[in-house]
Amino acid sequence: MTYPLSARDTLRQVIDTRFDEQVGTLAQLVQCPSDNPPGDCAAHAELTARLLEAMEFEVERHALPAEFAAAHGMRSVTNLIVRERFGDGPVVALNAHGDVVPPGAGWSVDPYGGEVRDGWLYGRGAAVSKSDFTTYAFALRALKQLHAAGTPLAGTVELHLTYDEETGGMTGPGWILSQGLSRPDYVLSAAFSHHVVVAHNGCLHLEVTLRGKSAHAARPDTGHDAIEAAATLLPALYRYRDTLAGRPSQTPGITHPTLVVGLIHGGINTNVVADALSLRIDRRIVPEEVPEAVEAELRGVIEDACRDLSGITVEIRRILLARPFAPAPGAQALADLMCREASAVMGKPVTPIGVPLYTDARLYSEAGIPTVMYGAGPQTLLEANGHRADERVPLDELRKATVVVANTLLELLSR
Repeated sequence: MTYPLSARDTLRQVIDTRFDEQVGTLAQLVQCPSDNPPGDCAAHAELTARLLEAMEFEVERHALPAEFAAAHGMRSVTNLIVRERFGDGPVVALNAHGDVVPPGAGWSVDPYGGEVRDGWLYGRGAAVSKSDFTTYAFALRALKQLHAAGTPLAGTVELHLTYDEETGGMTGPGWILSQGLSRPDYVLSAAFSHHVVVAHNGCLHLEVTLRGKSAHAARPDTGHDAIEAAATLLPALYRYRDTLAGRPSQTPGITHPTLVVGLIHGGINTNVVADALSLRIDRRIVPEEVPEAVEAELRGVIEDACRDLSGITVEIRRILLARPFAPAPGAQALADLMCREASAVMGKPVTPIGVPLYTDARLYSEAGIPTVMYGAGPQTLLEANGHRADERVPLDELRKATVVVANTLLELLSR
């Protein structure tokens, strides 16, 4: 069933009328830091809950036990759930995350300023993904007003606003699903460009610790240097990395697996032979790969490189294994609907793509729930400066994405 154009006109009118409020709400969300690490995000969750309550939503606050949060690299986690029931019908969950990577250097504006310049709102989290806190909330608010004016709807819309996407999602959507707090029929998860994302990479993080024996720098022959051992391991890792370009993915938008050594720590002092060095590896897993096989392969590369190092022992610890996001049964129909609605609003074709990132969307899809990623953003993630200095979201796209989400919900709740 397709509603007459007047219903869509009403949704757009409501969204346009309240758009200044939406931009102001996004600015407030950006102005409240929620960096992860350190992952102390409870204060931002409380701010978000109060903003939603001011919009006349009932907000469930789900604070996680401190020990469970700490086990997943977080200091504090409060997940927020809003449930708006319009009658019997499907449950559609809208998921976005409020934790963000630290701002880093190189900004031309205050990363927590929420400044609007030349039609863009700047700040850490403006694109990934505090913008979609507002995309989803204001789309749902417009739908509520449409329903209150007499348009029949059947189903429930939920907001799942979580705070650990940057560390894997297990205390966010993973917790919500495992605790039985929600079992939606469809999920829209936050994105960062105006494409409809139907697949993304997985990710493996390993921590490798090389242990040797300390010694005075005047007698290095009496020790075993962990930093010198790393000089053997690192070239082996980079040689392995170079082979990954020969494994192209067949998923549009994804090229091939990648590997980065992103963090190194070691040594005691300048005048001491280093007794230990640790490094962390990020290995992106394309949808065609089997995560367990990828981990076994990488562990083999590390062990082979270090096997003949005298006096050196190697410890390998898994930090994160995020599986690739692949479509669940029924996801194709949801993606088709999303592309059709986005194309109509954007005035140009919006097609499904994959992205070389990993997100919380995978957790819903792994649970067998039809899931696609869609939200506010420019043509590409690079234009949004996601995870970089001067992160930003175009306000025109924010408005249009809100209309697209509202129209999609209208269709899903009218079938």
